[in-house]
Amino acid sequence: MRGRVLSIAGSDSGGGAGIQADIKAITALDGFAMTAISALTAQNTMGVIDILDVPPEFLRTQIRCVLDDIGADAFKTGMLGRAESIHVVAEEVSRYGKIPFVLDPVMVAKGGAKLLVPEAISALTDTLLPLCTLLTPNIPEAEALLGVRIKHEQDMIDAAHALRAKGVPAVLVKGGHMEGPRLSDVLVDGNTVEIFTTQRIDTRHTHGTGCTLASAIATRLAQGRSLRDAVQEARSYLIKAIAHAPGYGKGAGPLDHGITISAEWTA
Repeated sequence: MRGRVLSIAGSDSGGGAGIQADIKAITALDGFAMTAISALTAQNTMGVIDILDVPPEFLRTQIRCVLDDIGADAFKTGMLGRAESIHVVAEEVSRYGKIPFVLDPVMVAKGGAKLLVPEAISALTDTLLPLCTLLTPNIPEAEALLGVRIKHEQDMIDAAHALRAKGVPAVLVKGGHMEGPRLSDVLVDGNTVEIFTTQRIDTRHTHGTGCTLASAIATRLAQGRSLRDAVQEARSYLIKAIAHAPGYGKGAGPLDHGITISAEWTA
């Protein structure tokens, strides 16, 4: 087991996304998962039924007690919910010092429920974006952060550059919401642009893909991989996890996070 990853995110009672997906992905890739829960959600594959926010000061206590004892080699954030929680995370991440930090700007659940209140977007942009190592928005999230429409691959590249201009060292714009048989993710790191393209898997079982990818990247960064290698290896893991989804639930079902224990798995 190598690499201590602290995930700061919401809990998914259905087990497919959020903290639960983070723990599974980090563990599957031989990392050590730690958590600070920002909110509790009652949800399943059909959608989010209810949300209970964790008081910001208790979120701070979770983060601080973990870091003061066990420490961390990488941070990953997901659903933070509101501005007060975002400010707490920014303060505690800054207090700990510079380690890899993957920020997944979770705004809307796959079923449409809002997981970040609109007034918290500016807090996210102003306080957390400049602290992260990598920002991993999907297309709707990049559109919300920038106030633009993204329809083509070049739009994804332009959006990544625009987000970098807000102080983020590297941006991975995920293309899962783009139509077509091929799926492309755009990584902009400094002046380097790389496009990762794969065949789209025809499945409804994609619950928690963003959480899983961000956690997998954070784990590989915690283990000393370069950013490009971390992204490439995390995508490989995610693709296999989607392809072997168990088919649970009536809606967007969970992935097979445990694919690494299969004989078919290769790093």
